[in-house]
Amino acid sequence: QVQLVESGGGLVLAGGSLRLSCAASGRTFSPNYWGWFRQAPGKERDFVAALSRSGLSTYYADSVKGRFTISRDNAKNTVYLQMNSLKPEDTAVYYCAAASAGYGLRERATYQYWGQGTQVTVSS
Repeated sequence: QVQLVESGGGLVLAGGSLRLSCAASGRTFSPNYWGWFRQAPGKERDFVAALSRSGLSTYYADSVKGRFTISRDNAKNTVYLQMNSLKPEDTAVYYCAAASAGYGLRERATYQYWGQGTQVTVSS
């Protein structure tokens, strides 16, 4: 069974930074594509960022472009989300996800595996 475990969330002041990590464990599993999504209270789970196995192809939501960076370490089966210049509107539970295919990486349905989520709170 595959498990994705996020870490790195917390409380930060506006303008600050956080780095989220998500490690895959379980049966032999190496995702082709990783994604990050977030869900604020009362809202749907929205796409944040995604990248390919090679790390050469990255995708970002317009709201985080230029502030967030997604990266991966295939040897550790881990994906990261570096979040800089955080804003109060970035407050949400952040979820990592893993996919086999690379179509529709901005869509939740593309991903087969999900982490449990980690809370990020940005205070003004």
